[in-house]
Amino acid sequence: MIVMVLGALFGAGAAALVYGLRPPRPALADVLAALNTPVELVSSPRQEAEKTEWATRLGRRAVPLVRALGFPTKSLCADLAVCGTDEEQHLAGKAACAMTGLVAPWAVVLLLRLGVDVAAGWWVPLAGSLALAAALFFVPDLDLGRRAECRRREMRHTLSLVLDLTVIALAGGAGVQQALTQAIAAPQGWAAGALRHALHVAQLTRTSPWTHLGELGRQLGVSDLVELASTLSLAGSEGAKIRGSLGAKARAMRRRRTSEADGAAQAATERMSLPVMGLFAAFLLLIGYPALAHVLSAT
Repeated sequence: MIVMVLGALFGAGAAALVYGLRPPRPALADVLAALNTPVELVSSPRQEAEKTEWATRLGRRAVPLVRALGFPTKSLCADLAVCGTDEEQHLAGKAACAMTGLVAPWAVVLLLRLGVDVAAGWWVPLAGSLALAAALFFVPDLDLGRRAECRRREMRHTLSLVLDLTVIALAGGAGVQQALTQAIAAPQGWAAGALRHALHVAQLTRTSPWTHLGELGRQLGVSDLVELASTLSLAGSEGAKIRGSLGAKARAMRRRRTSEADGAAQAATERMSLPVMGLFAAFLLLIGYPALAHVLSAT
């Protein structure tokens, strides 16, 4: 009986781990609704502390040790910035996952010893705890990287839309600041809010908007913003020259997004080839097994 319970617990844990690593894809209606959702107000530190899970609060004690290991790295800081995640909370989550990996093998060995009287020694749980802790330590980074890539795609989509609207406004005779202000007022979402904040800072400080957009791109790890700021800082600030640069950048971003969508569709098609081959092999086995069984039974 205890073996069946342990097997059921192991199967439930494995299913939960697979579900956590590969969550279901959101529906198209939910994605479009998220793109059109207004920017949420930044919650206070007290509200963030109330939302923090108990495991994360437990891992805060090990944050200095995680920092001593060299975390967060530069790429991890960019992912945290683009997702709006607190750095200390993420490091606490990594520490909590590592502590779970350290404890889990010893707990399994203890259950085996008490349930079916199986002694595994000390080196098996020790090696398993070290390997599991090292693997679970990077699980929060995988989820963070996935969310960061989605938000960067959203930023590139918003930036392409803003550039198209800016070119239209410049063709109508508006200045650069006025064209950017009009273009950024239409989109919604966190990406549009970040761009509006950068342009607002540029207006208050009487500086070039491209400088602040480039700084935003370096902070979030969005190379398109950095390239746009570098190109337009050399193109000047008025006239048809900057309009041509903005139009060229918008066209390049549209082509890149189209090629990325095409590549993702082709990759999905290639991933479907293995299930199709499995179904074909199962079908051949289904229709060929009776004949093979009859031949073997006849001999």
